[in-house]
Amino acid sequence: WQISKVRLSKRGLLSGRSGNRLVDWQETSELFAPSTAIAAEAARLRDMHASDVATIIRALPTEQRRQLADAMDDERLADVLEELPEDEQLRLIENLDMERLTSVFDEMEYDDLADLLGQMGIDQRTKVLAAMDDEDAETMRQLLSYPSGTAGSLMTPDIIVLGPDSTVAEALAQIRDPERLVSIAAQVFVAHAPHYPPTGTYLGVVHFQRLLRERPSLLLKQCLENEPTIDPMLADRDVAKRLASYNMLAVGVCDTNGRLLGAVTVDDVLDNALPADWRLK
Repeated sequence: WQISKVRLSKRGLLSGRSGNRLVDWQETSELFAPSTAIAAEAARLRDMHASDVATIIRALPTEQRRQLADAMDDERLADVLEELPEDEQLRLIENLDMERLTSVFDEMEYDDLADLLGQMGIDQRTKVLAAMDDEDAETMRQLLSYPSGTAGSLMTPDIIVLGPDSTVAEALAQIRDPERLVSIAAQVFVAHAPHYPPTGTYLGVVHFQRLLRERPSLLLKQCLENEPTIDPMLADRDVAKRLASYNMLAVGVCDTNGRLLGAVTVDDVLDNALPADWRLK
């Protein structure tokens, strides 16, 4: 037998829609390279929401999942990993070398990364932490030190913190960062220096809507709200109650010395409260 023509179908790996056309064999040889097909599929998924991509990936055979992960850029793969259960995250990344792994982890939210590292074996986790930036590794160790089911295990230190003499204009500039999660950009925490958790003494919070109503030159200490904070050892169900009671998108977490350690956001509480297999339903 000799192949002279090939019928091409315009479709994605999982799409049922197709448009057929007949072409000469010579025109298609490069299309049969596995890397070409995977790269094309990665490009097709680029503009989809990460949760939808995660759903698609879960329907693929293991090897095809890994090939697709290899074809994604670091930020995109990090977004998709955050939408997968930890056990599936581990399977998806198990063939990545350490350099690629740490690059992807650099793009993940701290709390999601802590959950993933917590599922790794001790040896692998130790190697990953050793390969990370010293400051990030220390942050991870701190988050991993909190027991599961506590506010500390849910919180992220990646929040907006400014000093009391910062202005409304400076706060709005921080909120405008397109990389900020909605729940993080909903408020600015105010504390004495240092302004990266653990901060100096926590003073209060200013919400986004309040910032929009105030003049740009107003100092944050002049528009503070004294919202309650929580202890890092507070049970997760009590964290959920606190957020619901005060209609907050995020609640600050403080230690016994009044230093701000981070915040727990409503999306993390929801993710924690839902069944582990909720994405399958």
